[in-house]
Amino acid sequence: MMGLGEVVIAMKGHPGTGKSTIAHAIAAALKCPLIDKDDIRYCTKPLQQSSSLSASNQLLNDISYQVMYQIAKTQLHLGLNVIIDSPLSRKCHLDRLQQLSVGSTGRVRVIIIECTAQDEAEWRRRLEGRNNVDSNWHKPATWKELENLLEGYNGCFNYDVGDVPKLVIDTTSTINVEGLVSDALQFIFTHTKL
Repeated sequence: MMGLGEVVIAMKGHPGTGKSTIAHAIAAALKCPLIDKDDIRYCTKPLQQSSSLSASNQLLNDISYQVMYQIAKTQLHLGLNVIIDSPLSRKCHLDRLQQLSVGSTGRVRVIIIECTAQDEAEWRRRLEGRNNVDSNWHKPATWKELENLLEGYNGCFNYDVGDVPKLVIDTTSTINVEGLVSDALQFIFTHTKL
């Protein structure tokens, strides 16, 4: 049985697929800290805009991931299970989560909840319907920007997760958010013994 501070619930999915909505609901239900990479990335905006600092978009994104991992490790050391909200678009990000070591076992159990949007028209509507607020400055705002992002991934987001339990949910299905969250919670309970 997994104890406190030994479970990382990692969200996975492209922008606009609903992973943050699902992550927030899971965090509220489980009373676990939610660590959102976008919250950290948003804080790097002054660095990116600074004319005296030529920090690249990729460097600031990498720093955002490193901060996210460190916060997760701290929460795990405090005995808390955590939810990570990020695209988890590259295998190296999953590998890094699996390398977090805490507690008497010296390991964490990572499970993945991947959000997809099979209905492309609905996905596009969601993506382009987001409020273009300041906190979204680093996210794709148009379908063309999303297509460019996915093209830049060059398929790296379709990686083998090995023996990491993974639930894939279609957030554009006819199941409402509460039903999707219920399915995700059942999956979490089955694979973590929380």
